[in-house]
Amino acid sequence: MLESSERDILLENNKMLHKLLRAQRWATAWSVLRWLVIIGLTVVGYYYSQPYLDQLLKTYQQIQPQLQNLNEAFKLPAKSP
Repeated sequence: MLESSERDILLENNKMLHKLLRAQRWATAWSVLRWLVIIGLTVVGYYYSQPYLDQLLKTYQQIQPQLQNLNEAFKLPAKSP
């Protein structure tokens, strides 16, 4: 049979282990919640900025041929070796 002091130590160890387990569970829960918030904010941000990004892409596609024409107009002749 266990002595009184050994039993007290075992009970104290058991309490500490339960506290560690509880702390680990809370840390895991907060970590998952943090990542859900980060991913959620990213998705919402993309959703609300999508019309602006589409307009920017459309504008770029409209001016791209004009930029190419401008580039060809100022193109210098190639140097011959």
